[in-house]
Amino acid sequence: MSHSISASKITEGKNVFIRGKLGFAILARLIEGAELVTSDQRKTKNGMSPIGKPHTTATITHAEVQFADPNSPTLEEQFVSERRYDSPKNPDTGPNYSIDSKGSTLPVIAIPSPKGDGTYDQDESGLELAQGLDVTLVLRTYKPKDFNNRGLALEQVIVHEPPRYYKAGGVDQAELAARGIVLNGTPRPVQATPAAPVHAAVPVATEIEGGLSFPAPQPTSAPVDVAAQAPVQTAPATVAVAPAPVTAPAPAEELTLEQKLARLEAENASLRDAGSAVGSPVATGPWNGSGPAQEAGITYQG
Repeated sequence: MSHSISASKITEGKNVFIRGKLGFAILARLIEGAELVTSDQRKTKNGMSPIGKPHTTATITHAEVQFADPNSPTLEEQFVSERRYDSPKNPDTGPNYSIDSKGSTLPVIAIPSPKGDGTYDQDESGLELAQGLDVTLVLRTYKPKDFNNRGLALEQVIVHEPPRYYKAGGVDQAELAARGIVLNGTPRPVQATPAAPVHAAVPVATEIEGGLSFPAPQPTSAPVDVAAQAPVQTAPATVAVAPAPVTAPAPAEELTLEQKLARLEAENASLRDAGSAVGSPVATGPWNGSGPAQEAGITYQG
């Protein structure tokens, strides 16, 4: 649309109401920091002027200025009406209007009172409004410092139907309400907490009972985290046998030559008297005493 009214001709401190369907909005927080840098880069890439300051933003489709007097629109109302545009990508959305409202304050969002008496309550949910809502943007003209041209700020957003909120997944509350399910308050995502570790009493010591070994119960006040234990490999049991004590041989007794000769003579005499391994000596021989005395066993007569 052509512009017949410049920003230098309008007066600061005036309000303009423009109504339409909400297409896109960030109203519950400021666009700043890294998000601001990304937003400005996108605007520059699309041939638009970067904002350069923290701001909120709103775009409505099928936008129509609500003239206080349709027969005599103000310059400010005409100025806003001329800033509507057609979307090349979505021509079926009718005239569009967008505003980037600079400043550190958020616009007031008014929603219909649940009393149903036609009044409005301020929305304090902290959530972003959903697309497609029937809204009116309340604009205010102001004069920036060091500039003759006036600017526009977004002061309020009036919602003309029960509010719906932008959601990344989840369940549309309107669909729940259509099925008779009405939640008190606005549901918020709940973060899952990590599962607590599983503890189990592990037998360590043993007690002897009747000659048998049994696991000794451990105190319940000091559980052992099974998951934290390293795997244990069972090795074959090895019985350690203590070596038998080695007794040093007694030192040999020193004998004199006479004692050695006496020991040898005694050993020879015992061998002569021992007889055969078969039996003991008999009194008479097989000839009933007619021959010499014999020893039992096998002998050889020379």
